[in-house]
Amino acid sequence: MPQIEEAQPKYLQIAHFIRDQILRGDLRPGDEVPSERQLAADWKVSRPTAARSLEALSHQGLVEKRQGSGTYVRSLEVNRRARELYGRARQTGKIYTPGEYAVITSAGWLEAPDHVAEALGLVKDRRAVHRRRITNNQDGPITLSTSWFTPDVGQRAPKLMDPERIQEGTLMYVENMTGRQGSYAEDRMCARAATDEEAADLKLAPGSAVLIVRHVVLDLQDRPLEFAEATYPPLRWAFEQGYPLA
Repeated sequence: MPQIEEAQPKYLQIAHFIRDQILRGDLRPGDEVPSERQLAADWKVSRPTAARSLEALSHQGLVEKRQGSGTYVRSLEVNRRARELYGRARQTGKIYTPGEYAVITSAGWLEAPDHVAEALGLVKDRRAVHRRRITNNQDGPITLSTSWFTPDVGQRAPKLMDPERIQEGTLMYVENMTGRQGSYAEDRMCARAATDEEAADLKLAPGSAVLIVRHVVLDLQDRPLEFAEATYPPLRWAFEQGYPLA
């Protein structure tokens, strides 16, 4: 059993341990994960605590419970662009590759839309800090994206309100200023017609099809650290995935 920071609730320690096994490939799609009874015995916790750890994994989209059978690893779609951006920032201190650059079109406090408030856990005070950017390369716009942060993050990371670029990327900056570390990310994707504003920013014909990726970064305590919504124009790949055919 690994040594895990004791500040985490026990159910999160268990959930993170299984999550890491899934992300490493030790547990593959279709594999059965340990039962509540087995987890309770292995980790010396109560059955409700073990059940809560499996619920956390289910909420993150990593496992599914099959009635009368058990809990199994789900097939995962990986948003590699987000992973590559954060990995590059940690390794090089820069978030973009040569030839890519971002223009910050707005930054500061805004009333969060319903889906943003839900993702960040905002209830009464719906104000949040946003950063809206258009990322480009030599061929034109790559993506339009808006990052959102809770008020406490905004107060501890004042550069988020400045429309100047943050060289190491917003997540690295937020981690450094708050002491909280991004641990896990969830992505949801759908296609729809571009709004007039999106079409203008991405230099598309009105009503063009776009891919929407909603991306939430959770810290070690499973608290939302960043919520981002990105709009990709046609013929810009947002994610890639390789898989065996056998």
